[in-house]
Amino acid sequence: MKLSVLMPVYNEQATLQKVLDRVLAITWQPEVDVEFVIVNDGSKDNTKDILDGIEDDRVTVFHQPVNRGKGAAIRKAASLAGGDYLIICDADEEYKPSDIPGLVQPILDGEATIVYGTRTFGSHTSFSYWYVIGNRGVNLFTNIIFNSYVSDVETCYKLMPTKLYRSLKITSNGFGMEAEITGKLLARGYRPYELPISYKARTRAEGKKITAWDGVEALWILLKIRLREGSRRQPPAEVL
Repeated sequence: MKLSVLMPVYNEQATLQKVLDRVLAITWQPEVDVEFVIVNDGSKDNTKDILDGIEDDRVTVFHQPVNRGKGAAIRKAASLAGGDYLIICDADEEYKPSDIPGLVQPILDGEATIVYGTRTFGSHTSFSYWYVIGNRGVNLFTNIIFNSYVSDVETCYKLMPTKLYRSLKITSNGFGMEAEITGKLLARGYRPYELPISYKARTRAEGKKITAWDGVEALWILLKIRLREGSRRQPPAEVL
């Protein structure tokens, strides 16, 4: 199995080197070959210099000249990916890269095609009460309209076959990509295999970018997918 770890980066000089050190130091299962595809999404800080200093030959870096959003950065990274599977890993220290091999294991065991890392929120890990309520609201809305049960629609850690991801044709340029991915998977009849992961939200002062508007956009994206694609749901097609 070859895994492509896709990392979108925008003005993350404060955390980028630490996250890079952690992700490059991961001990992978013997069956896993890994590459890292990093897209610098028009950063204006020292991000470019940090990325240009990477000497690990497993890493591919692409610099987008202007900021276009997380969805656009991942779309570019996915086009460059050479792995059988891909997973997205942010560069902001909210997630622990060391959790990724655990998400890979159900794939290796033949138990899953798609694996989601599910976050839990507590007093010391959540950004705010309203952020948690908003997250749960998106989950509830998703599960009602698709008659499913996904516990973390907007998790960053989504692991799936690269071919499947590309077939989704994700068009959202911003954070709406998370809802679009899940909505399109559910509309096609896929049900992610979920595993708990570690999570610690950062604050606005630390660089958190997602807003309440992104939650409203997620609901609209999900509804459009349900109306457009959900009525013609079919069993998942073979993509491997």
